[in-house]
Amino acid sequence: MLSPKLLQALNKQINEEYYSSYLYQAMVAYMEDLNLDGCAHWMKMQAEEEHQHALKIFNYVIERGGRVQLLEVKAPPMEWDSPLAAFEAALGHEKIMTKSISALADLAQDEKDHATNNLMQWYVTEQVEEEANVDDIVKKLKLVGDSGPGLFMIDRELKSRPAPNPVADAGA
Repeated sequence: MLSPKLLQALNKQINEEYYSSYLYQAMVAYMEDLNLDGCAHWMKMQAEEEHQHALKIFNYVIERGGRVQLLEVKAPPMEWDSPLAAFEAALGHEKIMTKSISALADLAQDEKDHATNNLMQWYVTEQVEEEANVDDIVKKLKLVGDSGPGLFMIDRELKSRPAPNPVADAGA
């Protein structure tokens, strides 16, 4: 059984994960508007992955006998100054998510809830990967600057991102 404090924090994290998915969907729309199909594809795959992250916690809460409480998801920004600015915003967001996951892991340790701590360790590892992936794209975009051919090449590369593996069940 989850402690009330941990249940509340997990429900908040579900909301944060849904917001992440929503944010990346807004970035899909932005990139599609710029005709950057590869960037849009990358963002779409990221949105799906974030949705799966929400479902993983959602299912975990239910498995532990808790009640999922879906909260209002705030509207994300809809415009960025450039593709680079959008990816920089994504990196900033992932850093915020890392802090949120770390706080949840700390709470699970404080509550001596080993199962939740184990779940959070999966997310801790995932966040290292998330930040590294977005940081790599930001560095490449900075390298090419406003170069049309460079952006075209990065866009083409991002189009090859595979769909995320399902992680919705708590045992994944």
